[in-house]
Amino acid sequence: MALRDELLKSIWHAFTALDVDKSGKVSKSQLKVLSHNLCTVMKIPHDPVALEEHFKDDDEGPVSNQGYMPYLNKFILDKVTDNFDRQDFNKMCWTLCFRKNLDQNQLLISNDDAFKIWSIFNFLSEDRYPLTMVTEEIEYFLRKLTEAMGGSWVEERFEDYKMQLNSKQKSLNAWELIVLVGSGHFSKGMDRQTLSMGINEVYQELIMDVLKQGYMMKKGHKRKNWTERWFMLKPNSISYYVSEDLAEKKGDILLDGNCSVEALQDKDGKKCLFLIKSLQKSFEISASDKKKKLEWIQAVQTCVSLLRQGRPAPHREARQKRRELRLKQQAEQEELELRMSELQTANEAKQLELENMRKALEEAATNAAEEERRRLETQTELQDRYRIDLEREKTVRQQMEEQVAQKSTELEQYLQRVQELEDMYHQLEDALEDERRARQDEEAVRRLQARLLEEEATKRIELEEFHLRQQRAISETEAEKQELEKARLAKESALQAAMKQLEQLEQERQGALEQYQAVMKKLEDATNNTKTWKHKVAEHEGMLRLIQPGSKGQQMITNWGPAAFSDAELSLRQKKWQEKKNQTTQAQ
Repeated sequence: MALRDELLKSIWHAFTALDVDKSGKVSKSQLKVLSHNLCTVMKIPHDPVALEEHFKDDDEGPVSNQGYMPYLNKFILDKVTDNFDRQDFNKMCWTLCFRKNLDQNQLLISNDDAFKIWSIFNFLSEDRYPLTMVTEEIEYFLRKLTEAMGGSWVEERFEDYKMQLNSKQKSLNAWELIVLVGSGHFSKGMDRQTLSMGINEVYQELIMDVLKQGYMMKKGHKRKNWTERWFMLKPNSISYYVSEDLAEKKGDILLDGNCSVEALQDKDGKKCLFLIKSLQKSFEISASDKKKKLEWIQAVQTCVSLLRQGRPAPHREARQKRRELRLKQQAEQEELELRMSELQTANEAKQLELENMRKALEEAATNAAEEERRRLETQTELQDRYRIDLEREKTVRQQMEEQVAQKSTELEQYLQRVQELEDMYHQLEDALEDERRARQDEEAVRRLQARLLEEEATKRIELEEFHLRQQRAISETEAEKQELEKARLAKESALQAAMKQLEQLEQERQGALEQYQAVMKKLEDATNNTKTWKHKVAEHEGMLRLIQPGSKGQQMITNWGPAAFSDAELSLRQKKWQEKKNQTTQAQ
């Protein structure tokens, strides 16, 4: 986070506190006082005329936050440098805002503890106004606080609180966070002093960038005596004090990329020694036990490594990574919601299309039913007509048979009526012709019925095709939903795999660090062995023997320097060497 962003959060609290009626505006007299205090604390020359010049065209009342920001950026924040005490700056802003927003009568913490929680809130809050802290950062802070108090983290308690929090809102402001910690909801069983010490430890780490602190023995540079000091490790320095109240500072060890730290052997009655080398001096320090010694060596090496790589403190880097991860997850969630919205729109369109198809099918079915009803009515009417004609024909036939029977019996008696019988015969032929025509009509009706049955089968096939298309559309919609679910699960699996890879890389880094320490130990042992070997070789070859007067002849230059031995000694050595070589040859 840039210095400007850190300062703006505290200034925002102060400006909001001055806005008594919550109208978003503050009077110019109050802004003058606020600006003067800001310049005083941040060691910036204050120009009271600039404020009047900046707002000379705005004399109609109080000034809004948007109106004050240009002046704040131009005449204050653009001139600020990192040469002032940020704690004094934060306390000034805290003094302006805490009385309006906080009632400490019901809290278990002091005003100083509340100020530290307020500072931690500004550090962990999002870069959006009004300032809030999301549940992930709340959990991070509460975990840190529980560990600092020596307690155990109860996951179920926080999950219950998070469910209550999500039912109302998904974040807390600064005053809600202070009330949450001050009420003791997450510090049950702890006294006020333990809670205060836990808050102070988290404040030292997150705000004051104190990565490690504790008592150790330090060897003096002049009198070489050992004195107990309170050491405080920060990303770029190690400060040591007389005691942990930080009242009297004795010195600093400046750290940079060229610094190194290494373990030392026990000596002078001191154990657990290690050495910190800087460009100016080297510092011998004795820890209380081996565990603390290793912790301090590892902590200092981590700081030096971060300085070489130009990276910030671990907690600041972790906060930045959490924010980037939240932004990434938020972007993925928005993309997923967009895709779901598009799919929902497409699904609604398909549902509308299916509804239209259903209505069309219902209309077609209604038309087919109406046509079937008409066909049945027509068929029934034709059948009734045909039945009536048959009955009539049967009646006529019975009458004619009766007449024929009657005429046959009365033929001899009624010869005079032969002519009438012939007429009746012609009538009989007409009746037969009518019967033939009736049969033709019956055949036509049968053909019409067959055609109607074929049309009914065609309509039924079309309805089945409509039904199949509808089923296919529903199946395609279900398949698209399943693919989206698979894609979401794949992204979640990729995220879990990336987190596992990150943990594996961290384990590999720890292993590499341990291997590096082992190699440094072996290198030191090898250096000591090399020195011992060179000493023995020098004694064996005569480098340490007394210097005797040599011959006045020409000096010999050997691997051991000028006049290492005389010509006679050289001849004797050559002769011995030749004898050893001959013995070796004969032995072979």
